[in-house]
Amino acid sequence: MKSMLYALTLAVLLQPVAAHAEDGFLVTPTEVTDWKAVYGRVEAKDNIPARARLGGTLVELVVSEGDVVQAGQPMGRIVDEKLDFQLGAIDAQLQALEAQLANAEAELTRGEELLSRGVTTAQRLDALRTQVDVVKGQIEAQKAQAQVVRQQADEGTVLAPISGRVLNVPVAMGAVVMPGEVVATVGGGGFFLRLAVPERHAANLTEGDTIRVEAAAGVTEGRLAKVYPLIENGRVIADVEVAALDVDFVDARVLVRLPMGKRQVLLVPADMVVTHAGLDFVQVDGLARVVVPGIVQTVDGVKMVEIVTGLQGGETVTVNGQ
Repeated sequence: MKSMLYALTLAVLLQPVAAHAEDGFLVTPTEVTDWKAVYGRVEAKDNIPARARLGGTLVELVVSEGDVVQAGQPMGRIVDEKLDFQLGAIDAQLQALEAQLANAEAELTRGEELLSRGVTTAQRLDALRTQVDVVKGQIEAQKAQAQVVRQQADEGTVLAPISGRVLNVPVAMGAVVMPGEVVATVGGGGFFLRLAVPERHAANLTEGDTIRVEAAAGVTEGRLAKVYPLIENGRVIADVEVAALDVDFVDARVLVRLPMGKRQVLLVPADMVVTHAGLDFVQVDGLARVVVPGIVQTVDGVKMVEIVTGLQGGETVTVNGQ
C-alpha cells in the first residue's frame, strides 16, 4: 500500500511545468563552458597627469574631480610674481638702451657731416657705426629676454593633456606648487575593465574570448582585449573591452566571469526534475529515478540543469508517464 501511494505521489510530482516533445527529452552529452567569477576594476586607458610647468602660486583652479575636459583646455593658472619684476627690469634696460641708441645715431650723423667736410677721419666714423650696431644688438637681446620671461609667464596656465575626465585634483587654490608637480590627473582614451587573475588560469585566457560582465544594469558581454605577459604577485593582468560600460565611478569593482575551459555534461530541462523529500527525481522509462543535479544554465532560452549522476547519454527522460 505504501509503495502504491509513493508511486502515485511521484506521478503527481512529475507532471511537467512546460510541454515537451511527445517522445520525451533525449539526453545527450553537451559541451558547456566553465566560468570563473572574478572582479574587475573600471579604469581609463590613459591616466595622464597635468603638471605645473612653472613654479609659483596657484591663483586659479577651474576643475574638480569628475569634470569632463578637452585636450588643451585651461584647468588652472600659476603665477610667479618674480617674473613681473624681471619684465620691469628688462623694460628699464630697454629704455636706457634706446636712449643710448638715439645718442649713438646722433653722433653718427654728425660724424658723417664732419667727414664730408674733411674735419674727421673715416676710422672715427667706422667706430661710430660700430657703436650704433652694438646698441642695436643689445636692444634685440633684451627684447628676446623679455619674450622668454613672457613665455615663462604663459606657461603658468595648466592645460589638460588629453580629452577625458578629471580623476584627481591633489592641490587647492592658493597652494604653492613646484615645476613638474601634479595639479590634476585626467583619465581618457576610453574605459575598460582590468582583471587580476590567478596565474594558474593564465593558459585559459585567450585574447578575443567573450567575457560575461554582470554590471548594475544587467548581464552584458565584453571582449578580452589584452593579456599582459608580466605576472605580478602571482596574478595575470588582463583588459576587457565592454561596449556599454558604466564609467560613473572609476576604479569601481564589477563582477566578471571568465571562460576557463569546456567539458561534456548531461543536461535536461529544469522542469523535468522534481524534488521530493530532499531527493531529486526524473522519469526514465516510466520509472522515477534519483539523480544528483548540478548547476543550472540557460541554453537557447531554456533553463537546463546539469545531471551529475543518475543518467547516461542516450536515455530518454519523459514526463507524466510517457
